[in-house]
Amino acid sequence: MSGGVDSSLTALLLKEQGFEVIGLFMRNWHEKDDGGCCTADEDFYDVRSVCNNIGIPYYSVDFADQYYDRVFKHFVDEYKKGRTPNPDVLCNKEIKFAPFVKHALSMGADYIATGHYCGVLHADDGYNYLLKAKDSNKDQTYFLNQLSSQQLDKVLFPIGGMEKSEVRALAAKYGLSTAEKKDSTGICFIGERNFRKFLSEYIPMKEGDIKTLDGKVVGRHDGVFYYTVGQRKGLGIGGGGNGEPWFVVSKDVENNVLYVSQGDQSMIYHSHLQCDGFNFITYRPKQNQFRCTARIRHRQPEQDATAILRGNGLELVFDKPQRAIAEGQYAVVYVDNVCLGGGVIERKF
Repeated sequence: MSGGVDSSLTALLLKEQGFEVIGLFMRNWHEKDDGGCCTADEDFYDVRSVCNNIGIPYYSVDFADQYYDRVFKHFVDEYKKGRTPNPDVLCNKEIKFAPFVKHALSMGADYIATGHYCGVLHADDGYNYLLKAKDSNKDQTYFLNQLSSQQLDKVLFPIGGMEKSEVRALAAKYGLSTAEKKDSTGICFIGERNFRKFLSEYIPMKEGDIKTLDGKVVGRHDGVFYYTVGQRKGLGIGGGGNGEPWFVVSKDVENNVLYVSQGDQSMIYHSHLQCDGFNFITYRPKQNQFRCTARIRHRQPEQDATAILRGNGLELVFDKPQRAIAEGQYAVVYVDNVCLGGGVIERKF
């Protein structure tokens, strides 16, 4: 239980179905936010409130050391390379569906349940398939793309067949204190804070030039690590040029230069991407080439594509060029209602 409405209703629904339910809260980060508050303490307060309301026991478990070693170090290393990592994906693979599951099973649990918007099919063939959620706007299969069939073996996703509006309405009907609590949009378990200030505590930042592709200096940046390809806001560049909005084209980490352009954005559209390693959750397709849909970021509508298997990796060829493919993010592949898995984007072309 995270202290949010989704896991709160998950616990309630399972109890209504006759399960013996135990609330288990993970504490994965100890630092306080910019306002001096420990968001984990606030979330655990909400967990206690909900558990007391529905009449189930609750516990807290600390995985801060594992989170720092398995997730956060990688997050910082990727930013140092000028890439765009997604710590939420690694947190699910390395923490939530690893030591958390092990701890819960050691307490005598038969199943693990979370408030993710997705589904799981425990098939007769002995494999487990990750399925898309009913609410396509909230679908969270993207964040679970690095899991294995084994990790899904004893997992339940009770709200995967519900719309978010239904979840909030039911939570309100049952008087859960988290019914109107806003969804978290910050870094996994670190919370919502000034991202630039937070990142600067771990990566030395250095001001540098913002240049056009022909080498003209048009502004200054606070540190290239703060920016992503395609970004328009927060560049701090005034008027000039052709008067159209500026956007980030690329980052030169070695020389500390941020390259931008205006108008024509064709240079940040690409039809191909390569993942050197690709995690197939349940099975690797027998054919080396197949049709699929794919996402290169969470909440992006699925895009039609052809997948080509190359060794342990996968190449995606999109029917339509995609804007701002970011190295370090994940490309996640689907066939019909099944999430096949995902891989880290290494190259685009």
